[in-house]
Amino acid sequence: MQTPIPEADNTWILSTVVIVGGLLALLLNYIIWKNRRMKGEYVFRASRMTRGNRIFPAQVVITKGSVTLVQPQWVGKVEESAHIAHISSIQIDTNVMFSDISIETTGGHNPMVCHGHTKGDAVRIKQVIEQFQSEYYKAAGTT
Repeated sequence: MQTPIPEADNTWILSTVVIVGGLLALLLNYIIWKNRRMKGEYVFRASRMTRGNRIFPAQVVITKGSVTLVQPQWVGKVEESAHIAHISSIQIDTNVMFSDISIETTGGHNPMVCHGHTKGDAVRIKQVIEQFQSEYYKAAGTT
């Protein structure tokens, strides 16, 4: 008489697949949540195809009063901000596909540097900053 071979218990494989799939779904959801577009009319996001922007691309947010560079990280974010009147120069370094932008302030501090914007976005960032600076100084001259 032969002893029956016990059937393999495959529930642990299914459990492992479900747990790993759930963790990957949570990770993907977190990355999507961290990459949401900032609020504002003038928000420029760097391309994911450039260094430093693969998972969490940097964003430049321009308002009438300030320019802010937001660089998300796994935990938190790094934010650099300068008042529109304190911006002294904007340097655009155009490469084959993408441009690097360097925004210097009058305080002599390290410039805000953002890699991976399209040439059109880089030029538009410069135009918007110069437009807001002109409006700021015109309003300051009338008071």
